[in-house]
Amino acid sequence: MSFRFKMFVLFPLVVVAAVAVVAAGVTIATRRAFEQLDASHTEAIVGQFKREFSSQGQDILRRIEDIANAEATLTMAMNLSTHRQDPSVYGNDATSVGNAHQLDFLEFVGSDGGIISSEQWPARFGYKENWLLEKVDWASRGPFLAVVETPDGPALGLIAVRALQVGSLNFYIAGGERLGKSFLASLSLPAGMRALLYTKLTPDFSVASLTDVNGPVDQAARFAPLVEREFAQPNEFATTIQWTRSAASAEAFHVLPLFGPGGDTAKNLLGVFLIGSSRRDLVVLEHRILWLAVAVGGIALALGILLSWWAAMRVTRPVGELVAGAKEVAAGNWDARVNIDSSDEIGALARTFNSMTEQLAGQRERLVQAERVAAWRELARRLAHELKNPLFPLQITLENLRRAREQNSPDFDEIFHESTATLLAEIENLKAIVGRFSDFAKMPQPELQFTNVNEVVHGIIRLFEPRFTAPGEPEIKTELQLADKLPVVQADTALLHRALGNLVLNALDAMPEGGTLTIRTSRHNGGVRLEVSDTGAGLTPEECARLFTPYYTTKQHGTGLGLAIVQSVVSDHGGRISVVSEPGQGATFVIELPPTPPVAIEAREEVRAAREA
Repeated sequence: MSFRFKMFVLFPLVVVAAVAVVAAGVTIATRRAFEQLDASHTEAIVGQFKREFSSQGQDILRRIEDIANAEATLTMAMNLSTHRQDPSVYGNDATSVGNAHQLDFLEFVGSDGGIISSEQWPARFGYKENWLLEKVDWASRGPFLAVVETPDGPALGLIAVRALQVGSLNFYIAGGERLGKSFLASLSLPAGMRALLYTKLTPDFSVASLTDVNGPVDQAARFAPLVEREFAQPNEFATTIQWTRSAASAEAFHVLPLFGPGGDTAKNLLGVFLIGSSRRDLVVLEHRILWLAVAVGGIALALGILLSWWAAMRVTRPVGELVAGAKEVAAGNWDARVNIDSSDEIGALARTFNSMTEQLAGQRERLVQAERVAAWRELARRLAHELKNPLFPLQITLENLRRAREQNSPDFDEIFHESTATLLAEIENLKAIVGRFSDFAKMPQPELQFTNVNEVVHGIIRLFEPRFTAPGEPEIKTELQLADKLPVVQADTALLHRALGNLVLNALDAMPEGGTLTIRTSRHNGGVRLEVSDTGAGLTPEECARLFTPYYTTKQHGTGLGLAIVQSVVSDHGGRISVVSEPGQGATFVIELPPTPPVAIEAREEVRAAREA
C-alpha cells in the first residue's frame, strides 16, 4: 500500500470519524438532556399527583365534616340514638346530601355498623360496615383509599370518615369521591405524557380496571406484566414499553403503588398509578441529528477527498522522486541526484540526499581501496601461515642432506632416500594447500536444475554410511526427519551435495566420541528449510558470530574454508545459512533455500526483455 493511497484514505477517514464522534456526542448529550427533562417532568407529575391526592382528600374531609356538623345530621343521630325513630325514614337522605355536597359516595351508619342510608347503593340498607367499628380515632384520621361496593361492582374511592357521639353511641358519616378518569383529568400533563390508573378490583389483571383520562386504555393487556410485578412486590420503578417495531413507538412508564390505610404491603395494595412519557420526540430528534451528520459528513468527505488528493500529490510526488533516487543508488548508480526545488522539509531532505550520495561515492571509492588492501594483506598472512609449516621441515631436511654430503657420511644413501621422501611429502602438502585456496577462489557459478533436496540428503547419508559404522571409530547415529511432498527447488545438485557434505563432516568433527546426527527438511516460504544438528560440545556466541568467516576455524587442524564454502554455495543460490548453538548443547546449522534463486529470475527477465525487443 503506497503512502499516497494511505494519505488519500486517511484524510476522509479522519473527517468521517470526526463527524461521527461529534454526531455521537451530540446524540448522547441530547438523549441525556431529554432523559433528565423527562425525569423532571415525571417527578413533577408524581408530586402533582400527590398534591392533588392530598388536596382532594382534604376537600372531601371538609365536606364530610360539614355534613357531620349539619343540624339535620345531628337531629338524625339523636333521633336514632333514642330508638324512637324508624331508621328507614332516613333511607334516601344520603343521596340528597351526597348530591348537595358533590360526593360520589356517602353513607350514614349506626352505632352497630348497620347502614342507615347509602348514596351509591340504597339497597344496602341494614348491611353491616364492620370496619367502621374498629378502634380508630376517626376524629384525627385523614382521607384514605378504600374499596367501595356499588351496584356495578367494587370501585376505588378516596374516603373520609367522621363519627358523632350521642350519649354512649356513635353515629358514622363515611363519604368520598371515585378515583378514576375524573381524578386523572384534574392533573396537568405536558405534551407527550399521559397518566393511567389501575384499581385492584379482581385478583387477576383486568383490562377494565385500567383507565386514563379518556376511559379504557388501548392495548391494556401490555400493562399486565407491570401491574403483576407491582402486586407481587410493591415498589416504585420505571420501565419502557415498545408498542411497535419502530423506536418512535417506545413509551417510558413510571409506576407508583397506591396503598390503603393498612400499610405498604402487597396485601394492602389497592391500585397502581402510571405516568407514561412518549419517546417519539427523542427518536425524531435523534434521526434529525443523524441525517444532519450524514449531510455534514458527506460535504466534509468530499472536501476531505479533495484535500487529501492535493496533499498526497504535494507530498508524495517529491517523496516518489526521492524513492526513485534511492533505488538508483541501491542499484549502484552513485551519481544519482534528485531535483526538488522547495524550501520546506522535503527540499531539505532532497538536498541532504544529494549531499549524502556525493559523500557515499567518495567513501565507497576509499572503502573499495581499503578493502582491496585488507584482502591482499589477509590473503598474504594466511598464505604465509599455511606455507610456513611445511617450509620448515623442508629446510631442516635439505640442511641434513647437505651436511651428510659434506661429511662423506657412509649412510649418505639411506639419508638421501629418507630426505627425498620427506621432501616429496611436504611438497605434496604444499600442493594440497595451494589446491584448497585455488578451489575456494574458483567457486563455480551454480548450474541450476530442478532438485529434490530429500534425494540430496539420502545421497550424502549413503556416502558417509561406512564412516558412521566403521570399526574402531566412534558410533554415529543418524536420524532423518524429511518432510513429505517437499517442494522442488532450482539448484546445482553437485554444489548442494558438496555443501551438505561439509556440514556433515563438521558435525562428525564436533562429535569425536560419537553422538547423533539429525537432518531435517521442511517447507519454508515456498522453498525448503534444511537443518543439520549434532550433539557435540556446542559453540559460544562469539564463535557462532565468526564461524562463517574464511580461514576461521575452531579445530586444531583445518584451513577454516569448509563453512565459508557452504556459505558461498548457499549465497549463490539466494539462500540463507545460520547456526543455533549453546555450549554443551550441540549445534544446528539451518539452510533456507528459495524456490527460485535470484540468478534464475534475472536470467528469465533478460530472456523476456530480449524477446520483447
